[in-house]
Order: sequence, then structure tokens, then C-alpha cells
Amino acid sequence: MMQIAALYDIHGNLPALEAVLDEFKTVRPDVIVVGGDVVSGPQPLAVLERLLSLGERARFLRGNGDREVVTAFDGLPLPANLSEKGQEVTRWVADQLNHEQRDLLASWPETLRLDEILFCHATPRSDLEIFTPRTASERLAALFAGVNAQQVICGHTHMQFELRTGNIQILNAGSVGMPFMDQPGAYWLLLGPDGYEFRRTEYDVEAAAQKIRKSGYPQAEEFAERNVLHPPSVAAATDMLERMAG
Repeated sequence: MMQIAALYDIHGNLPALEAVLDEFKTVRPDVIVVGGDVVSGPQPLAVLERLLSLGERARFLRGNGDREVVTAFDGLPLPANLSEKGQEVTRWVADQLNHEQRDLLASWPETLRLDEILFCHATPRSDLEIFTPRTASERLAALFAGVNAQQVICGHTHMQFELRTGNIQILNAGSVGMPFMDQPGAYWLLLGPDGYEFRRTEYDVEAAAQKIRKSGYPQAEEFAERNVLHPPSVAAATDMLERMAG
């Protein structure tokens, strides 16, 4: 089996992405799967350009954040359940893009299969569905009903974890740019012949916060404080996500 790095939920955080890519000088994955929610954050163009510079090794999925940015670019109504702050930043990101970049985001698929591994953003059938390690086994089975894969790699909830339903192993890669994992850092997943490894890459979060504050992003200070310097705990994030999941 080839070695695959799964980078999810970068959310326009260039310093976090650069730190992970720096690790690839020694890790050297054969394929880099970028699992969606790439541009919805403070440095969208720089992140997109850096990822595209990786060439054919990089394979892309579209996340709900990327989909919503395309919707905003097209001047269409954003989802009613997206908060006012969410709509503001989505429109800001859309305003940074040109038509070619918009078309690129729109072209990304919702799922990607490599051998027996299925990659998706949230679940194989939706880029929005939420589940956590606390999700009831019956609901988890329903979310993955009919999926023909030994492994499913997902993100969306910004937490690393492993679950099983039936014969399927589910791995959440975590979030490179916006983690809900107790400690600051860039979180990602490495897959290879010997199994999988949840990775955390440290980076200079103080310097990153300063760059983000200068980005022009409408909620730059909040992003720097809550997503870079002081990410929420796993417990607090799980509580929030379970409420959102209903």
C-alpha cells in the first residue's frame, strides 16, 4: 500500500499548512488527500496556491465550506442555518477569488476512492452530517449504510478519532488549521502499509496569529484566538457538535 497523508479542514490557515508540508521532507507521502474546507478562512488564496504547487501528488475533495464559497461567488443565497458571522466570512472569501479559482473549487468531487479507502468530507452521503465518538451505534450505522469500503476517512468535525461500524473502520483526520483538540497545532492523518497514525505538527502559533490578524479577514482576531492560540477542548467541542447533530 502506498503512503497517504490526509489533510482536512485547513480553513485558510497558511502557517499551519506550511508546517505540515515541511514534515513531508522526511515523511514523503505518495499521495496527499486534501479533504475539503480548504479556503474558508483568513488566507484562502495563499493556501490554495500552495496546495496547487504540490502538483499531481495532491488530490482534492470539496467540503461544505468550499461549496458555500462557490455559492457566495455566484451571488446565490447562502444556507439559512449559516450564522450572520458565517455568511460574512464566506462572502469575504468569495470576494478574494477569480472565476478560474471558483471553477476549480466547484470541480472538486465529494468523495474519492483509493484502493479500499473511501475519502469524504463529513460522511459519504453528505458534506454536513455530524457524528462524534459519542454518536449512538444505531445512528452511526445508518450514516454509513450501503458504504462499500474497508476504511472511510473523513473530517468536518475537526477532531481526530477512530470508530467502527460493521466491517468499516472510520478515521477522522482532524483539522490542520482549526482543530478542536485541546492543544494548539496542525492535526492530520498518515496512512500506510503498517496502518495509520494520527499526527500533530507544532508550529509558531504566535507568529501565525499575527499574520492572520493582518489578513483583512473579517473575524481575524476571533480566528487567531479561538482556532490558533486557544483551540477548544475535545470535551467542549464534542458537547457543541452533539447539540448541532440533534
